[in-house]
Parts: sequence; structure tokens; C-alpha cells
Amino acid sequence: MAELKWIVENGADERLDKYLADAGDFSRSRIQQLLKEERITVDGKTVRGSYRLKDGQEIILDLPEDRNIDVLPQDIPLDILYEDSDIIVINKPKGMVVHPAPGVYEGTLVNALLYHCKDLSGINGYIRPGIVHRIDKDTTGCIVACKNDLAHESIAKQLEDKTCHREYQAIVMGNIPHDDGLVDAPIGRDPRDRQRMTVTEKNSREARTRFHVKERFGSATWVECFLETGRTHQIRVHMKYINHPVMGDEKYGKACRYMDTQGQVLHASDLTLVHPRTGETMHFSAPLPEYFEELLTILRKESGRE
Repeated sequence: MAELKWIVENGADERLDKYLADAGDFSRSRIQQLLKEERITVDGKTVRGSYRLKDGQEIILDLPEDRNIDVLPQDIPLDILYEDSDIIVINKPKGMVVHPAPGVYEGTLVNALLYHCKDLSGINGYIRPGIVHRIDKDTTGCIVACKNDLAHESIAKQLEDKTCHREYQAIVMGNIPHDDGLVDAPIGRDPRDRQRMTVTEKNSREARTRFHVKERFGSATWVECFLETGRTHQIRVHMKYINHPVMGDEKYGKACRYMDTQGQVLHASDLTLVHPRTGETMHFSAPLPEYFEELLTILRKESGRE
């Protein structure tokens, strides 16, 4: 890992991400990823890319070293919802990791995309080619990948500006009595477990999740969630925060006794974006996966609704 340092000079009131893009020759997308991974600090504190700098402040960037590995194309079936020369939208299955990481270099969505597409955006490097956002391993549903840098920059900007809309379906523990709600609570790394996120005021970023109740089963509730921000594990952390953890989520709750396949019951059902080349607003939907439908059937029977 290489540590890079800058002392801000003639940069008063300039955005951090712009300053680093000029000073360090990084793309804005790369800077946003490093900020998300909490690898950039200003005077020892993690901040947002929009943070306005002051002269004399110290910026430190812990740049992860590139590993000399090959990410190999693999002939893995993909459920393709849409594809053209700029973007490809996939209905990701449960259990598939989006991109390679230490210890996981095969069987990922990137391995499959490299085989299928041959051409992917290079902005995020050889480990994450084409990947502009991600969903967790055990979350199913819509994810878009980019085939060129024009598309990548456009979709990344839409995500940053919150004009790219994502809707999720989840089954959560317990009965939510009200039909609609908003969880507005900042999310940061859990100091007791770096693999988890938590609601905290310390070294955190704003996070907002709206939800609407679709069906109640007494012991559980089916909700649709709308992301107003895009933090790591956001829905999972926010639902735990209001004491309704996502069913099957062993990281933030507990395993689901109804399912053989474990992992959170969370599905990225809808994605709306503006096409990076045509400017057309496009909407994509991924149907509820089989495991989700089966769980709904079990819960309805148990609650006497079927």
C-alpha cells in the first residue's frame, strides 16, 4: 500500500475530489471509490468528495497496491435484461459476487462479463472493469455495467446526482404498523467490526432510505425500499436500525428458518437511468426470484392469508 500526501496550497474552497483529480491525476470515479473505501482523509478525518478544502490542510491517500493477477473471462450464464453497445443490464443471481476481491477471483459477475462482452469500461481498472455500482453477493436483481468510458462517466454522474433511481424489494422481520416511512440516519464503518456498517455520527455520511409496506404477515413485513443515497449495505443497516432487520441477513440480523438458501431476502427490482448516448430515460425490472416468491407463499400460509 502506498501512502500519498498533499498539503493544500492555493486550493481554498476547492472540492476535495476536484483537487485530487488535478493533483493526483485520478479520475473522479476512482476518487469516489477511494473515498467510499475510506482511504482518503483530510487532517485525519474521512470526508465527502464535495468537502471544501482550506489552505494548509493535509490530505492523505492510502492507495492500494495493484495485484499482479489475471481476471479471466469465464463462460457463466447471464440473465440479460438489456444490452447495447454502451451498457448491459443484468439480473444478478443470489450468491454471485460482483467483482473480484482478495480470495475471490473466479465466478464473479466481472468474470462473466469479460467472457460475454469483450469490451468493458476501463475506468475502475482490471479488477472492476465496467462496474459503476454494485449489489451485495446475496442480493439479487438489477445491476448495470458499462462498455466504455463515456457510459461509465455518465452513469457514475447520475448515481452521484441521485438521478439514477433504484428500487428494492425486501422481507423484514417483525410487523411494521405504518404504511410508509423514511429512515434518515448517517452510516459509517462499525469501529468494532470493519466488515460491518452502522448508524453513527462519527466518520459517517448522510444516508436516506424511503420504504413502503406492500404486505404484512404478523411476524414479517414485505417492503419496497427506495434509495435516496447509495451507502454500503444501506438498506440492511437502516432496517436493522429501526429494529426490522432484513430476513436471512446474518450480518445484521439472523438466518431465516424458512430458507435452505441463506443470505438476506433483498432484491434490486427496478432501475431507472438516462441512456448515456441517446439521452432516453430507460426503466428496467427484474422479476422476484424463486426463493423470494417461495418465502412469500410460506409466510402467507403461516399467517392464514392463503
